[in-house]
Amino acid sequence: MTQASIPAGVVVEPGTFTVEPRPPVTNVPNGWVVLDICAVGLCGTDYHIFEGKHPFLQYPRVIGHELSGRVAQDAEGWRAGDLVVVNPYLSCGTCRACRRGKPNCCVAIEVLGVHRDGGLTTQLAVPASNLIAADGLTPRQAAMVEFLAIGAHAVERSGIGPGDEVLVTGVGPIGIGTALFARLKGADVALLDLNAARLSMAAERFDFAKGYADIAGALSAIGGDGFDAVFDATGYKSAIEAGFPAIAHGGSYVLVSVVKEDITFSDPEFHKREMRLIGSRNALQSDFDRVMQAIKDGLIDTDALCSSEISLDDLTQSFAALSADRADLIKVIVQLQE
Repeated sequence: MTQASIPAGVVVEPGTFTVEPRPPVTNVPNGWVVLDICAVGLCGTDYHIFEGKHPFLQYPRVIGHELSGRVAQDAEGWRAGDLVVVNPYLSCGTCRACRRGKPNCCVAIEVLGVHRDGGLTTQLAVPASNLIAADGLTPRQAAMVEFLAIGAHAVERSGIGPGDEVLVTGVGPIGIGTALFARLKGADVALLDLNAARLSMAAERFDFAKGYADIAGALSAIGGDGFDAVFDATGYKSAIEAGFPAIAHGGSYVLVSVVKEDITFSDPEFHKREMRLIGSRNALQSDFDRVMQAIKDGLIDTDALCSSEISLDDLTQSFAALSADRADLIKVIVQLQE
């Protein structure tokens, strides 16, 4: 690596991850800020890119969208050294969704690390409007905000409240984040996953007493009337379809995960229940703010969320193994600098 280059973690093609030298950031557009990236969280999207399962991607791609960084130099109202969380959803600002305050579902959205090169590198330029001050957080905590914001957004979309019976299916990082914020709303939360190890891990780290391997068992435990809200975070068509009968009359089904296939369900059963079927995509600034405040208030245990910290060089050797065996992982943090 020469003085005129910076390291970047690149998925060259499915199954191939490497660290490559890339040019440092130059010709920064007006309104953008250069960051020295501190920490990057690995998520399911990154693993799917490595596995060749992401539908909206062109290789090679610098991955990484769960980012914390420090402002490299004074710019756009930010001071050098400021620690920030990066909102990785770059929206157009002009489409109907953006004009109505929903940039998370912008028609021309570009996600860092997916539609354009991301932040698994030591330096990155980002629009100033996508930076959120991370005062009171550590760089590692700040790198966890984005994935938690996805769950927080889904919970806000659901409208759940104290005393509601909630089921979260899929006990990966997004499912765990969703469950944590559902519990902060006062809901009684149960988890569903076919992997017993994941259920055990979640119970040990977060005191979720109720974990189930099938919907029948989860329904039986609450008397069979159904859940006021079910959140799907599995990413599987069959699991999503199996969740419809678990909804109580008057309840809601929130699809946090997305699948490429069409989903089918019984319309008479849907109408009989007067169900709400809700899509939840990405997160809003208010969700990022809510997550950061919860961390500062000690309501979210980020130590329990962090499975391990590794360097960018170490990731070259371990990416394939991490992708192949994620049963006991919540969040792996790649530490680039303080």
